[in-house]
Amino acid sequence: MRIIISGGGTGGHIFPAVAIANELRRRHPEAEILFVGANGRMEMTRVPEAGYNIVGLDIAGLQRRLTPRNLLFPVKVFRSVRKAGKLIREFRPDAVVGVGGYASAPVLLAATSRAIPSLIQEQNSYAGLVNKLLARRVSRICVAYEGMEKFFPKDKLVLTGNPVRTEIADGSRAEALQHFGLDPAKKTLLVVGGSLGARTLNLATAAALPRLREAGVQLLWQTGKLFYPEAQQLAAPYSADGLQALEFIKRMDLAYAAADVVVSRAGALSVSELCLTGKASILVPSPNVAEDHQTKNALALVGKGAAVLITDEHAADRLYDETLRLLADPERRAQLSARVRELARPQATEDIVDELLRLIKK
Repeated sequence: MRIIISGGGTGGHIFPAVAIANELRRRHPEAEILFVGANGRMEMTRVPEAGYNIVGLDIAGLQRRLTPRNLLFPVKVFRSVRKAGKLIREFRPDAVVGVGGYASAPVLLAATSRAIPSLIQEQNSYAGLVNKLLARRVSRICVAYEGMEKFFPKDKLVLTGNPVRTEIADGSRAEALQHFGLDPAKKTLLVVGGSLGARTLNLATAAALPRLREAGVQLLWQTGKLFYPEAQQLAAPYSADGLQALEFIKRMDLAYAAADVVVSRAGALSVSELCLTGKASILVPSPNVAEDHQTKNALALVGKGAAVLITDEHAADRLYDETLRLLADPERRAQLSARVRELARPQATEDIVDELLRLIKK
């Protein structure tokens, strides 16, 4: 069996893609899996770290403002489609999976023009532009939210949920407290702004450090690469009180296990992990994403009483008032936890691979 998985750009695309590959490899150890990404994007390092081969295309998105780079866009698309076509001819895949991001478009175009079975995995509650444009060409569309027929042909939709590493929910609290050097008698707050960090969350958290110490709250603060040097300096005086700035948290299973409350952006992967781990959360959607899809992701939880929403513009004033209230209210935390857990789809990866294998057999 030979499979191409294309797309990337952010952890929200890359981690589901790797989860799908891992499940394929678990069932079919002999399968050959090739990733196709965009040169210069994070998939070009993250995918090899996960043990898979990846080929890069020179593709990038259109800038929202008029720039010289936009003049090169048609040239890059043409070259990427041509290179993708060559990859398809040489690798001869039995099926192609697109997870969103720049690189998925040329590969899916090349595959569908050759009648190769193809599947899109849409993570968000508001469909991405590439996936919407390719929806009528592909064989199957796996989605994580209800009501996606407003973007895609209904007869191609399968509600599977998002592929999440199921081991993310297997962390031991005792091991987590030991791993991070935390006090079991104190409440722990986890702040994550996605794999690249989030400036709004970082600034609000930096300003709240004295309040957190005063409240006796411990902090695991994933800052991202850019803000980390500043955050490390700011958090240093509070380290004895369990307030930690971390550039990137590799053991997210333990971070979730330690957390009593999570403050997070509302990317599709983050939302799916919160559902699976059953964590009480405050979501601060990023305003810097296409079609404001993170707000729509957050509202899908808030509408079911499964999370709290604070807008990005109000985060500086309101985020830590709400966070400290929630940390002090065990009944409300338990209610949010129970409701978000009801939305989890732990079999999502298996269901997506089932659909893919059905397409190949058909």
